[in-house]
Amino acid sequence: MSEFWLISMNEATTHNFLSTNSKFTIPDLKVGTLDVLVSLSGELAKLDTFLESIVKKVAQYMADILEDNRDKVQENLLHFDLTTYITRFQWDKAKYPVQQSMKNISVTISKMRVIQIDNELKAKASVYNSIKGNLGSLLTRILADIVKKEDFVLDSEYLITLLVVVLASYSDWQKTYEMLSEMVVPRSSILLSEDQHSGLFSVTLFRKAKDDFKLKAKEKKVFIVRDFQYNEEKLKADKEEITQLSTDKKKQLGPLVRWLKVTFSEAFIVWIHTKALRVFTESILRYGLPVSFQPMLYKHLDSSDPVTDASIDIPGLNLNQQEYPYVYYKIDCNFFDFK
Repeated sequence: MSEFWLISMNEATTHNFLSTNSKFTIPDLKVGTLDVLVSLSGELAKLDTFLESIVKKVAQYMADILEDNRDKVQENLLHFDLTTYITRFQWDKAKYPVQQSMKNISVTISKMRVIQIDNELKAKASVYNSIKGNLGSLLTRILADIVKKEDFVLDSEYLITLLVVVLASYSDWQKTYEMLSEMVVPRSSILLSEDQHSGLFSVTLFRKAKDDFKLKAKEKKVFIVRDFQYNEEKLKADKEEITQLSTDKKKQLGPLVRWLKVTFSEAFIVWIHTKALRVFTESILRYGLPVSFQPMLYKHLDSSDPVTDASIDIPGLNLNQQEYPYVYYKIDCNFFDFK
């Protein structure tokens, strides 16, 4: 993905070959009073940041639900080419009529849609994560399809078997668990299952050492004792729940992917309109009226080379703290560099 610089200036600059440049067309918007513009400047700065975070959250959540298919995030998420949309930007006069004041357009964006998108994402993620949590991570998932009767010491007056999720290296666990507390049965720990981030181990100890062992494990922060008791009837019910959860997860996934795709596009479009509003507002504050500035879109040709060279004929992109006679905002479209 690309990174752009949206710049507004009221005088021409000489040509340079370090970027591709194009006009960024913004219609004449209703300005309002100076007090409104100053207030709007601060509000748009917050809205810009919030919208960018939403776009990134939607992209990240698509990666999360695709799990092992993260390489297909862009394929599932992008409804259009982001670079083309930015370089050929056209103000949506149907959604944001230019007859409205810039203040009203900002309110429409922030209160009528942005908050709604954020709330919908939280609600949908909560439902899906609840299902996924019961099927996924060893820290939270139902264990009925993992454990077996022979993994436990049962019907003993003195001994008990605990299940521990190990977030550290397995060798650290093997070296440590016998010394976490007194009365741990030597060499009793067995690896029962593992996922990408952890392993599930059984360990047997004397019942009276249980609370002390759990406390010492908690202090380590990487040994998590699961609250689990072996019960045949409970395991049978849990296996039936796993089957139902798997069905529910499949039913949820398709609609969720489609919603994320539509929402990503919508949030991105709203974000770019907010950038346009912001550069227009700041340009009026910088240059005054009548409108005599030209927003320009710059795309650096070598994305691996940071723009810090003062020889580039866009003073100020060296990112120092001096004041320069133009308005500048970055549009970073690198949404798919997932951790």
